[in-house]
Amino acid sequence: MNPAASQRAVPTPAAAAFLQIRHIVKKFDEVFAVDDVSLDIAQGEIFALLGSSGCGKSTLLRMLAGFETPTSGQIVLGGQDIVGLAPYDRPINMMFQSYALFPHLNVWDNIAFGLRRDGMSKPDIAQRVDEMLEMVQLKAYAKRKPHQLSGGQQQRVALARSLAKRPRLLLLDEPLGALDAKLRQRTQLELVHIIQRVGVTCVMVTHDQEEAMTMATRIGVMSEGKILQIGRPDEIYETPNCRFVADFIGTVNLFKGRVSVDEPDHVVIDGPECRHYVSHGITGTQGMEVDIAVRPEKMALQAAAPLVTARASAAEDGCNQPTLPAMRVILWSVGTPSGSGGTAPTPWS
Repeated sequence: MNPAASQRAVPTPAAAAFLQIRHIVKKFDEVFAVDDVSLDIAQGEIFALLGSSGCGKSTLLRMLAGFETPTSGQIVLGGQDIVGLAPYDRPINMMFQSYALFPHLNVWDNIAFGLRRDGMSKPDIAQRVDEMLEMVQLKAYAKRKPHQLSGGQQQRVALARSLAKRPRLLLLDEPLGALDAKLRQRTQLELVHIIQRVGVTCVMVTHDQEEAMTMATRIGVMSEGKILQIGRPDEIYETPNCRFVADFIGTVNLFKGRVSVDEPDHVVIDGPECRHYVSHGITGTQGMEVDIAVRPEKMALQAAAPLVTARASAAEDGCNQPTLPAMRVILWSVGTPSGSGGTAPTPWS
């Protein structure tokens, strides 16, 4: 996770709910693709819908764009319910994973396409396109066709075209999915910088945890049509609210345990050959069975002892996963006499 993601100022949705999604449901025959989703997104926020394939995140994005009609529920943008509006009547633009650039048009004409359709004057189009090319640093490539560009350059052209009409809401569908891993990492922060410079509110969908943790001010983790948890990247990572979220984000060691001490500021959980002191993330009573999530980087290897102590996050039904540190480490597989186990990294020496 990029530390900058957790340090960026996060707008307060309750105080400035620019986009309000209220009890949205989408059924295909008898299958709930999106099941009673509600959330608030503040103006200027970059919000990521994170989940595996088939969880409903893309269907929710398509309902925001107007490509799908909700079975029930409201979508309110800037105080207006937009559910009944056609896609072209919504102040929304969407950048697709494939970029959908016109192969027969050069970069300049690709960016200008939507402006021409809107009837903008030629001088205004020229000024706007030049602004977009300057913003994405592609002025020197204005006359090139898409096939003459790298994947990262094509992505910036698609972003410039999406922003040229100055939408109030920008939708990103797996925005970096078509790029290779090295280029994807470099492009993440470039994309965030451009979006923040423009000041547009953004909703993105991705299955890539690193992408969501790096780019988003907040994340909504989805599974089976529902949003399980919403929070800042550091909150999702450090204090997952259920087993699925704990196991989906990053790498985690999961154990069963039971609450042995319940104090106002902490609880003590006894697990297999382990005792865990937890200062957050759990409510319950003495004797309650819980799941324990321990990040590999929170584990310390030591000589065998009667009782191993670790600090952990815990939740009644589940927890969370992380991304391994970007450094050279040895990853140890740790076992206990009862058969439980986990992983713990140590620096390469």
